[in-house]
Amino acid sequence: MESNEKNFNAFSSHTGRRAFVTSLTKVLGTSVFLAAPVVSLAGHLSAEAKTFTVRQIINLFIKEVPGAPFEQTVDTLKAGSLDQKVTGIVTSMFASLEVIQKAISLGANFIIAHEPTFYNHQDETAWLDNDKVYRYKADLLKKHNIAVWRNHDYIHQHKPDGVQTGLVAALGWGKYYNPENRNRFIIPPTTLKVLIALTKEKLNVQMVRYIGDLSQSCQRVLFMPGASGGKRHIEQMGQEQPDVLICGEAPEWETVEYVRDARTKGDKLALIILGHIPSEEPGSEWLVNWLKPKLPGIKITHIPARNPLNFI
Repeated sequence: MESNEKNFNAFSSHTGRRAFVTSLTKVLGTSVFLAAPVVSLAGHLSAEAKTFTVRQIINLFIKEVPGAPFEQTVDTLKAGSLDQKVTGIVTSMFASLEVIQKAISLGANFIIAHEPTFYNHQDETAWLDNDKVYRYKADLLKKHNIAVWRNHDYIHQHKPDGVQTGLVAALGWGKYYNPENRNRFIIPPTTLKVLIALTKEKLNVQMVRYIGDLSQSCQRVLFMPGASGGKRHIEQMGQEQPDVLICGEAPEWETVEYVRDARTKGDKLALIILGHIPSEEPGSEWLVNWLKPKLPGIKITHIPARNPLNFI
């Protein structure tokens, strides 16, 4: 097992973030980056066009998604106007105040965020109308004429899933990736301790929570980024019979208790909880590389949202 583990580590640790685009190209295939057409509202945007509206850029992505546009979706405009011309784009997990301030400093007026802007899944704001934090944020976006669009449902329904593709590239796991079963990875046998160290290094995670024996062997990995929910975690563990579930968030009264009981029963099942942001942030990096060839003349920057929680 030791030699397999060394091979796995060598494969997975080539150059970190600097290898991200290279790995991403291998996962996606060069044609995805280079062959996608550029379109507009009235027909087609010419490749020479230098100005784009928020609406055009949103439609550019949506047209690539099977079954889109969706009748029911949280992927709506949270601030700004669909018709404003874009001076620059920032991608991030969250349109946090910190990300907004950095966008302002870059001269970017369009933020594409993966998660909510106003503290709830539907971005409902009536209940926040008199809240000082909400008002400060909303007023800052209005003052600087910044549009915010959430790209959650569409990026996950893109073929391939943009978040999962970015994650695979960040980990250097393209060799083990099967888009037909995007959450299952069969890796060379490695210990839980080494697997934790790898995910921390590659995904810039300060600290993780885990259940399991650090010396146990892990080969069948079920990787479910974000917040899939306890029911989906448990159903997938039952179907895939993994050695370890790696997830973003896990309800402690659901997924965590299931893994605890499974281990008491005698199953060699481990759990690694990364945190929501680091488990999905690579999707926002993937989006930068998807957009760049299609939007000549527009500066596109990824700003990591970073986990705001500290550990002591």
